[in-house]
Amino acid sequence: MRRSIGLWQMLGFGITSLGGTLLHFLYEWLGDAIWVAPFSGVNESTWEHMKLLFWPMFVFAIIQSFFFREREAFWCVKLRGILLGIVTIPVLFYTYNGVIGKSPDWLNITIFFISAALAYLYETKLFNTDKVKCKHPKLAIATLCLIALLFVLFTFRTPEIGIFKDPLTGTYGI
Repeated sequence: MRRSIGLWQMLGFGITSLGGTLLHFLYEWLGDAIWVAPFSGVNESTWEHMKLLFWPMFVFAIIQSFFFREREAFWCVKLRGILLGIVTIPVLFYTYNGVIGKSPDWLNITIFFISAALAYLYETKLFNTDKVKCKHPKLAIATLCLIALLFVLFTFRTPEIGIFKDPLTGTYGI
């Protein structure tokens, strides 16, 4: 099983990269279809880019969980990986934006892929060390579901704070 973890994680990275890229454009491609808004990018805010990483990683984790049933710490590892990925996006974005003062598209795209790679590498390390103790896997699942709910909720009820602001239009949410 240890050898297959790396293959699963590479597959996850590929699916997350492809899925996040497709989700970036899906809302616009479908003519601003409201039903896809909770899962796709509705603007260019940092929050929306975090959403593009979260959904493919979360869906992949659900699929992967059927094959990793014997791993007690599975959901705790996935929670840590997903949190690392979605936190890395604003940390890198605001760090380089504060230094450079602008936001070139190629760097934003690179940040997405770096965040996904770090998340999957971190998960792989945790899976391979078997040192993560997960006393409450249902709490990890509930936390991921809460994050999912916040991505849906904030798509339609967007707080007017910086992380939600579209840098191109100055608007929030849809």
